[in-house]
Amino acid sequence: MAKATEIEDDNGFKMGEPYFCKECKRNHTKGKIYKDHIEFAEFENKTKDEVDSDNIELINDDFEDEAELIEAFNEIEAETDDFEVEEQLDAEIIMDKEENINYGESIQESINAVKKLPGVGEATLNKLIKAGFSSLESIAFTPPSIIQEESGLGDKTTSKLIKASMEQLNIGFKSAEDVWEHRKNIARITTASQELDDLLGGGVETGSVIEFFGEFRTGKTQIMHQLCVNVQLSEEKGGIEGKALYIDTEGTFRPERIIQMAEGLDLDHKKVLKNIVFGRAYNSDHQILLIKEATNLIKEQNIKLIVVDSLIGHFRSEYIGRGTLANRQQTINSHLHDLLRLCDIYPNLAIAVTNQVQSKPDVFYGNPLQAAGGNVVAHGSTIRIYLRKGKGEQRIAKVVDAPHLPEGEAIFSITENGISD
Repeated sequence: MAKATEIEDDNGFKMGEPYFCKECKRNHTKGKIYKDHIEFAEFENKTKDEVDSDNIELINDDFEDEAELIEAFNEIEAETDDFEVEEQLDAEIIMDKEENINYGESIQESINAVKKLPGVGEATLNKLIKAGFSSLESIAFTPPSIIQEESGLGDKTTSKLIKASMEQLNIGFKSAEDVWEHRKNIARITTASQELDDLLGGGVETGSVIEFFGEFRTGKTQIMHQLCVNVQLSEEKGGIEGKALYIDTEGTFRPERIIQMAEGLDLDHKKVLKNIVFGRAYNSDHQILLIKEATNLIKEQNIKLIVVDSLIGHFRSEYIGRGTLANRQQTINSHLHDLLRLCDIYPNLAIAVTNQVQSKPDVFYGNPLQAAGGNVVAHGSTIRIYLRKGKGEQRIAKVVDAPHLPEGEAIFSITENGISD
């Protein structure tokens, strides 16, 4: 920072009076610090270390009073803080850009693979991308009727695309040993409760649809909120370093609850909220549409968890009476298979849904409660967990159905910081 130099009396200048400064070519008074000097010094070109060195020089300068010294220190401290904030922001921007570039390259590679399929021109490619079929996996695992309906392609073209995609992906028979090798490396998301994780075989696993059903206030929505936070953790801490897509059908999503859970894990709640993509479903058709649109978001946003809370709420309110039962069940079945198909296309994706319960009027002994949706939902879910209330904040989770887990129970608690043992 420029500072006035002392001028001798024989040059015609008196102490304390304005004089001409040769450094910035302005009139100044000895010992005074001006904003003009700050502009002249061009601090934008300095590094943090240079600002610190200026600090040392200013301490050695002679100031006329204590007020000037305090003012100088405040200016230096503000400059140092600005540099630290700018460096932190620059680092975050660079990380976000690199992350977006990586995902962009991955998406472009998938599109290029589709473009190389026989018979795919620009018009066909645009139709497939617009319908959400921008990868070989999405084409190979989707029924022909759905591809035709959503993309507008013909029967023969669709059949050729599916066959070519399966050949490219080498989809066919494999040994049980290969399946076992894949299962050993499967990723899991912690629920923040060791008891519940052990019940689930290590946590909520990817590549499957897990259903939590129970009465109101049994912790279904709380577990969904906790999973949205935990999916963002590193693998060492029980996460898979991904974002969450939360589809809310009941209006129960609360960002303030996410903040509490994030602070309970010493995480930056602003970053945690930023990594949760929220969608409010206002009816059953909208709910189905959001899942179909999620296909394009998964790779773009690095989605590793999809939450549907709840799965059947809209269907129960819109399809009333026995006359609509068959249509309702058929629609739910198609919706569940859309979710299961996403697990096939994206093996690193976990899907968690909540479900309501209903009472069986013909049960006089035992528990009359059963999950809503009947056998369609029961067959569509990979793992089913029944939740019920315990003492106080305690909740009890029971494995009702799982292809690889024995029946068992776990006790967990719902606290201010989230799910815990």
